[in-house]
Order: sequence, then structure tokens, then C-alpha cells
Amino acid sequence: MATFDNLLYDLDAASGILTITLNRPSKLNALNAATIKEIGTAMQLALDDTAVRGIILTGSGEKAFVAGADIAELAAVESESLARRASESGQEVFCAIEESPKPVIAAVNGFALGGGCELAMACHMRIAADTARFGQPEVNLGLIPGYGGTQRLTQLVGKGKALELMLTADMIKADEALRLGLANHVVPAAELMDFTRALLGRILTKAPLAVGLVIDSVNAYYADERHGYQVEANAFGQCFASDDFKEGTQAFLEKRPAAFTGN
Repeated sequence: MATFDNLLYDLDAASGILTITLNRPSKLNALNAATIKEIGTAMQLALDDTAVRGIILTGSGEKAFVAGADIAELAAVESESLARRASESGQEVFCAIEESPKPVIAAVNGFALGGGCELAMACHMRIAADTARFGQPEVNLGLIPGYGGTQRLTQLVGKGKALELMLTADMIKADEALRLGLANHVVPAAELMDFTRALLGRILTKAPLAVGLVIDSVNAYYADERHGYQVEANAFGQCFASDDFKEGTQAFLEKRPAAFTGN
């Protein structure tokens, strides 16, 4: 079992669901450089481990998913070039989450502000506790979101609302996040993890190759250097050559559950 200073890494072998928990409760799970690096390491371990089939990201404690960046660490950054590198490093880790062929769901158990909101948005879906709060308050510090927030918030809620949220630094409740499309579901806090595991469990009954190719094809829509329709066509053809396609169609004809292998 992997061990980290700022994360909990818990794989349920029976389901193949890995839960990565941000574990800095005294700091409301605020992101510092070490924690971001650990998230990247944990994601790479998960992608390399065939026993991991899906991933849940959440925060420890009842107050925060991730309440933002570590402000003391930010204040100590001494140059524009160091700040740029910090942004690029965070973007790289968050893009690894977004591009994971294994489904990643954020279970947002409290405050998801600044870098925390950006981390949640990098996941493929967001399930929010009814106590969750979302926001990009960086302009209060004379900053802007630096880990992809300007791009992903715009993709999720549209240009006008994204600008309003980032320019006012307003914090929104879970039900508003649901209405805007920032959250997929809102559930009572006590039911958050069970609901998220159940949703991920449903996804994991599907063909793993196809699940990964859906994620890649959807991501291609937002990538200027990729032609989304061609990515989809290529992926469609790849599915036809897979054992999972043969098994899925045969299972359908035989009226039985499919036993997918990911090949």
C-alpha cells in the first residue's frame, strides 16, 4: 500500500475503486507544492496499477474538500518565473487527472475553493455534499486561477457565468453548482461517499476500453490541436477491434451480463 505525507491512498481490492483523500485537515486540505506533487505521484501509481479501475478524490474531515492553495507558500514566491513554473506544474498534474482513461470522480465534501475548485473540475465528474461550497476567489489576493480554472470553469458553466464567478470571487452553494452544471449531483453529506462509490461502480460494469475512449474523445472537443470528430471515429474503429466489443455484443444477444476484460 502506497503511503504519502499529505494523502491517504486506499484501494478496495474487491471493487477496484481507489480513494485518494487529501489529508491536511488542520489546513483545510489546502494545496501546497508537496501535496500537488503527491497527487501527481498517486495518479501515476493508479494508472500503472491494473488493480485500480476507478478513482475517487475527496478531502479529509467534514469542512473542506480543498479550501484553496497554501497562502503562506504563495506569499513566499519571489519571482514571476517561479510563479509561472508553479502554475505549469499544477496544470500538468491536473491535466493528468483530466486525461486519465480510468474514471475519476470528485466527492466534494465541503469547501472547494481556488485550487480546490480547480482540482474538482479536473475530475471527470463532481458529486457534491449539500454542505459543499465552490468558488474561485483568487482576485481577492491579486491573483487569477493558475491550475486550469479559467479554462475548465468556462467549459463547465459558460463564459458569462465563469467570468462573473472569477471576477466577483463569489462563493456558491452546492445547489447553485448543480444548476450551473459545475456539480453532477448533490446529496446529503452523510450519503456522499456511498453515492459516489455506487455511481463509479455502475461505470465500472462497462467496457474499460470504451470508457477510456469516451473520456479521450470528449476531451478532444476542447483541445485545439485535435480534431474531435476524427478522434471519435478512430476510437470507434478501435472498439470494433477489441475483445470487449465481441464480448459485449455476444452478451447482449445471449441476454446475459457482459464479462469485460479491457482488451
